[in-house]
Amino acid sequence: MEPSLARVDYLQVGVTAQKTMRLLPASGKKATQKVVVGDQDGVVTCFGIKKGEAVPVFKTLPGQKISRLELGGALNTPQEKIFVAIGSEVRGFTKRGKQFLSFETNLTESIKAMYISGADLFLCASYIYNHYCDCKDQHYFLSGDKINDVLCLPVDKVNCITPVLACQDRVLRVLQGSDLLYEVEVPGPPTVLALSNGNGGDSGEEIVYGTSDGKLGLTQITGTKAIPKWEIGNEKKRGGILCIDSFDILGDGVKELLVGRDDGMIEIYNFESADDPVLRLDYALSESIASIQGGCVGKEGYDEILAATYSGWLTGLTTEPVHREGGSGEELKLSQEMQSKISSLRNELEQLQIKVLQEREKYQQSSQSSTAVSSVPAFSVNDKFTLNKDDASYSLILEVQTAIDNVLVQSDAPLDLLDVDKNSAVVSFSSCDSEPNSNFLLATYRCQANTTRLELKVRSIEGQYGTLQAYVTPRIQPKTCQVHQYQIKPLSLHQRTHSIDQDRPMNTLMLKGQFSFAEIHSWVVFCLPEVPEKTPAGECITFYFQNTFLGTQLETTYRKGEGYFKSDNISTISILKDVLSKEATKRKINLKISYDVNEESVRHTLKLIHPKLEYQQLLAKKVHLIDALRELQVHEGNVDFLLPKYRSILEEADQLLEEYKRQPAHLERLYGMITDLFIDKFKFKGTNVKTKVPLLLEILDGCDQDGLIAFFDAA
Repeated sequence: MEPSLARVDYLQVGVTAQKTMRLLPASGKKATQKVVVGDQDGVVTCFGIKKGEAVPVFKTLPGQKISRLELGGALNTPQEKIFVAIGSEVRGFTKRGKQFLSFETNLTESIKAMYISGADLFLCASYIYNHYCDCKDQHYFLSGDKINDVLCLPVDKVNCITPVLACQDRVLRVLQGSDLLYEVEVPGPPTVLALSNGNGGDSGEEIVYGTSDGKLGLTQITGTKAIPKWEIGNEKKRGGILCIDSFDILGDGVKELLVGRDDGMIEIYNFESADDPVLRLDYALSESIASIQGGCVGKEGYDEILAATYSGWLTGLTTEPVHREGGSGEELKLSQEMQSKISSLRNELEQLQIKVLQEREKYQQSSQSSTAVSSVPAFSVNDKFTLNKDDASYSLILEVQTAIDNVLVQSDAPLDLLDVDKNSAVVSFSSCDSEPNSNFLLATYRCQANTTRLELKVRSIEGQYGTLQAYVTPRIQPKTCQVHQYQIKPLSLHQRTHSIDQDRPMNTLMLKGQFSFAEIHSWVVFCLPEVPEKTPAGECITFYFQNTFLGTQLETTYRKGEGYFKSDNISTISILKDVLSKEATKRKINLKISYDVNEESVRHTLKLIHPKLEYQQLLAKKVHLIDALRELQVHEGNVDFLLPKYRSILEEADQLLEEYKRQPAHLERLYGMITDLFIDKFKFKGTNVKTKVPLLLEILDGCDQDGLIAFFDAA
């Protein structure tokens, strides 16, 4: 039987970061638990619930924003000491709110991730990991890419300190002291780590990870290697995972996996088969879930899931029934409770409305005075710009702590705006003059009331790069706007991967010149996404990429004074050659460029493109036939006389139209890629074949693979 979970909104604090809310251990067997949360105003709030109302235990003064909150204490005792990371400092509070620790670390950057185990403190800035024991520096490690989270396997089970770092380059790094023990490849950039079952499982070696593209997995971290146990893809195309907890919410004696995502989804997975988890329940909130915990908060005897959202709401999903079963007396008692609660809320609302009017009048008077100083209201925007592997598009997610009025999107690079199902905003396009202002896209999204989260999708063209700008205007007075910029890179559809197929026919671009390792690294960062901005340690580095649209690949290896770029797509090499020589010219660096073109690679790329081209041409033909076939159906009454292939088009008309609408200009993109491939092939030979492009387009309309390859060979 499925348990029914009722939603309860307890309290709103300031904007919260990832993993900044915890439940303190209960003082007795049936007692409720206190909630402690840290927000970006720098306030630590601890409260309990009595008769459905939040009762404060303590609240600290505002300050710098809190980036992490963890519970600690001596090993094998209740973990009830509260530790918060503020800038580069760690502060400790007792459960009553008394500060007992202020530890200023030697980190030059703000703390991004924190984990506590007994007297051991594990801290991470963007690229740096530090281990402290009793506030004394023990170990240090410089990561190759940004660190998103950190944890340590339980010392009482594995008998040694084994920290694990979740890094942006799709890798978990397992450390021993200050050294890298080994790396674990995972299917996406890991954003959060948690011990399986809350204790690392029977062995203490099992950790659960969640990725920014919504995948979930469990791996066993042994002393020598990692053993993957299970992995769940993101079939439903939900948001990235921000938080994970283990708690028995279903009451079956086995802890479920609680997952919070950045699109507001809360998921409960249980282990029916004892191996792979199965999604049992899910619940949608309207904003991202920054923290998630299982426990007993609202009423003793009733377990619940508590979530902290981005804008600071503490929301519970409780197993307590909303309508109690029983006699009329109990119903009457309940209604009286509810009535008193409603009347107190009404009074509070009236007082707030009066206060708002008074403050508005005060602001109007002060703004009209001769000594008036205009004040711009500050608001927080949580944004994420990521490449989706499934459909080779970019997702731009904008989340604001207050309701969004409108978002203006502008780009100086050619972009297609794609439809998003979850998007309820009304979009209107403005005509662009691409010549004087370099404007290729100008669109406005007008949001409905109470929309705090907006998701947009865009698809770029490789080789055409620039900046996408989002002007976010919330529903606050006086009107104010924030601009957020996102780089569209020359090879924008490439995504980092762990390895490539070395047997493919490859083209090679070789660069030599008087440039430093840092300079060539900055050029690669400019050209490709998912490359860490910090220059890698060592003298040489290799990165692998895959094109999410075509499936072609790229290998980059470079050091001081030389760089090698290999790809099975000649257009990728051509784009790199143009952009890198342009960047070197800007810095007045003389480059010696040489290349090795493999003729077979062109045929190989055409064979990769052709099935996509065939599918899109067939889809376009079917869509163009739908109106005519529907007209026939109206005139004739039935369509039994039609050939089966035409009848199937009519039956699938809605799905075909939906698919065509979801990916506009897909066919034109493929035509453009084949045309670029044709021009690039001959550009490396020093021949200009632009006059033959109309003939190529005629052959493309015929969609004959052999004819297309023959044309490329004969031209």
